[in-house]
Amino acid sequence: MLITELWRYPVKSLQGEQLDAVEVTGAGLRGDRAYAIFDAETGLGLTARRIPQLLFASARLHDDGTAEIILPSGAVAKDDDALSRWLDRRVTLRSANDDVQPRYENVADFEHEATSAWELFEGGTSAFHDSPEAVVSLLSYATITGWAPRRFRANLLFDGVSEETLVGSRLKLGDAELDIGDCLERCVMVTRPQPEGIDKDLDVLRTIHRQREGCLAVGALVATPGTVHVGDELIVR
Repeated sequence: MLITELWRYPVKSLQGEQLDAVEVTGAGLRGDRAYAIFDAETGLGLTARRIPQLLFASARLHDDGTAEIILPSGAVAKDDDALSRWLDRRVTLRSANDDVQPRYENVADFEHEATSAWELFEGGTSAFHDSPEAVVSLLSYATITGWAPRRFRANLLFDGVSEETLVGSRLKLGDAELDIGDCLERCVMVTRPQPEGIDKDLDVLRTIHRQREGCLAVGALVATPGTVHVGDELIVR
């Protein structure tokens, strides 16, 4: 098994950046989900579950740890005012280092979103991950034949066996080691449209529920920090 792609997403729910190498820290890939956009009125973190247009902006991380947000127009959002105008609501960009409660929404019934209730959930605090038990996500190409990998926003893509076979193991990759936890339950995010011809497709989530009990990809915690590279072998301890 070899790492074929590395991705980090500096701002939650925005497009991320593909890397050749990255440092893995206790919070996950350095800079991954280091920022999130929060609704100034409700205090909730915004994701593409509730605001699909977030997926049409992108973010990259500077060497000093700050994030640069590029709007769909190609313009750089220099402050909260620019983000607020784009999203037509008052928002603020927050860092995981800030004192902020990471609360988000998920639609209860993705088949009938217009009339469905929305459920609140708490995310991680060291970075804006959906779960504190999954600071790195891994996905095998063997699992997603026919689907665009970017739908699933995994940090690490690899070739070889399905990622499900790694559950419960310790995995060495480069200088780092990961403890592989459970499979990740998927939500309406995987159905959302994205740039470069990824259309809205409810059948993605329907298929995951029908064939995979609602789960796809695995989450991991970091046992040993280190640096990983594209091309590194994944070695099961």
